[in-house]
Order: sequence, then structure tokens, then C-alpha cells
Amino acid sequence: MIIVLKQGVSQQEEDQVRSILREEGCLVREMSTGEETVIGAVGQVSRDLRFFEQLSGVAKVIPVSRPYKLVSREMHPEDTVVQIGDVEIGGPRIVVIAGPCAVENRDQVMTIAHHVKRAGAVLLRGGAFKPRTSPYSFQGLGEEGLKYLAEAREATGLAIVTEVMAPEQVPLVAQYADVLQLGTRNMQNYALLHAVGESGMPVLLKRGMMSTIEELLMSAEYILSHGNRRVMLCERGIRTFETYTRNTLDINAVPVLKELTHLPVVVDPSHATGKWRLVNATSKAAVAAGADGLIIEVHPNPELAMSDGAQSLKPERFAELVNQVRAVAEAIGRKLEPIPSKQQIVMDISTS
Repeated sequence: MIIVLKQGVSQQEEDQVRSILREEGCLVREMSTGEETVIGAVGQVSRDLRFFEQLSGVAKVIPVSRPYKLVSREMHPEDTVVQIGDVEIGGPRIVVIAGPCAVENRDQVMTIAHHVKRAGAVLLRGGAFKPRTSPYSFQGLGEEGLKYLAEAREATGLAIVTEVMAPEQVPLVAQYADVLQLGTRNMQNYALLHAVGESGMPVLLKRGMMSTIEELLMSAEYILSHGNRRVMLCERGIRTFETYTRNTLDINAVPVLKELTHLPVVVDPSHATGKWRLVNATSKAAVAAGADGLIIEVHPNPELAMSDGAQSLKPERFAELVNQVRAVAEAIGRKLEPIPSKQQIVMDISTS
């Protein structure tokens, strides 16, 4: 529930309201809504809501109808902006995250990192641990891959987004990464949700391939309930009867999530389509629909990629995509991160 306090409420009255809520076992959250003093309370209360309305200093009590409380706009009307170094996700600028599906070797990661930075990406993605459908497929390089990603960050300044698959991996991955990604298969891995919630690190939570929007938001609620508000939601396509594409991009999910939650929304057109030819069009559609960011797979030799080559863009195609997405962003009153100057590009090329 949301408790709005009266104007001129005393500190003693405020403290009493908070104390009673904590006695009820509620999580108490401060809410910013301008001049009003507003308290958000999450949890089941034994008392009738009318009891709280009668407390000294209380103006009104508003029940929160959503099963997800902390991620709801009812509880937090303002957009959450997740800060990752100098990059803000959820603010006025649209961010592009790019890199290989899987880290294969040092040269591959370094080459791609320089390419995507020159094109306009502000974060580098890459999988060191890879959950694969077949046990015989490439499973990733593990910590060796994390070290290559960290080296690429040192060389380019790009923050790292990489997947964590199990609770026990969180401390290791957190040593190297800037953002912990939870993949589609782990959206409802509750032990992992607890672990990343307690880590306090930025989290990119991907929607399960057969999960509803409400289930995605309830998974995010687990993370926030453990004290971590630095969560970004990722629409990456859902499994439907359609077989022409790998998944079906639920473009509806973008405006729906922006309406229901204050958390940033990122779209993964690579996994949504499974075909590089479709990534450009779906990226533009996602930005037009209101996405705060894109996460795109890029590989210099997709035909030789050890994972998801069919959906990976070559660097020159990725650069074209960024320019076209930038035009769409500007058409709807938003911007991408600025294009690096020619001088900076020459310097990057000389060090790659």
C-alpha cells in the first residue's frame, strides 16, 4: 500500500507510521512524488487499511493492486535510471550494448570491442558461461573468458555485460563484470534471483522464452525485494507457433512494461529473430516503441562463430544499424550516445 502523509506532519508522527509498518513485517520504501511525503509499504498486513487511515498524520491510504509492488509504477511513479559507470540506462538517451554471443578467444573479443565502440556501442556483451540446449555444444571459456572481457574493458572503456548461470558463480562473475545478465532459462531460478539481488550489482533480467509479462515482473520483484534496485528488463522474444524466426519479438511488451513498471526496458532483436537480416528492422521498431536500449550480437566472421552465428551482425552492418537507429531515436525526441570523432576513431584503430 501507499501511505500519503498530511502536509505539516511531524517527525514523531512519521516515525510512528513507519514503526507500525515495520511491526507488521512490511518493507518500507520512501517515495518521491514532489511536495508530498509518501511511504510505500510492501507485505501482508494484519490490520484493516482503515486502521492506517486513522493514524495521526496520515492523509490517505492507497492499496497497490499489482502483485508486484516494488517494480510497479504505483509504488514508484518516476523512471528508474540505472547508472553503469558514465552510462545511464533508463534516461533520455538510448544505449546500445553489443558484442559476441560467446567469448571464443582474446583476439576475437578485442577486435569486436574496438569495432562496436567505434560504431557507437557503450557497453560490451559477451558470454563466458553459455547455457546451451545441447550438452555437446560450446559451453564457454569460463573465467578465462571473463579475463578477456576485463582486458577489453581496459582497452576500450566499455563496461561489461555477461551472463551468470548459478548462485555460486555470482562472486566470481562480479569480480570481472559490470552488469550481471540472467538469461531466459534462468528468469525463474529463484536462488539465482536472490543471489544477484544481494550482490547489489546492475542486473539485466531477460524474459523467459515462455513467460508472461507478469511473471517477468515477479522475477524482478525477487531481486528488488533483496535490496537491489539496479534492474533492467530485457524482452528477447517468446516461443510461439511461428517457426520462420527463432522466437517472436513481443513488441507489445515494450510499451506495456513502460506503463506497468519504472524499470528500464532493453530489447534483444538478435535472439528475438535468430536471423541477422531481421535485426535492423526489429531494432528500429523497438526504439520506436519506447525501448531504453538494445543488446545486439556482433561477430567479425559469423559463419565461423561458435555460438549463434546466424543472428550475428558483421561490424560494418552493425555500424549501419546504429546510424539508422539513431535517426529513429531523434525522430521520437530521444538520442543515442554521441558518435566518436574521426580523430578518436583513428586513435582506436591504431591501438587495435
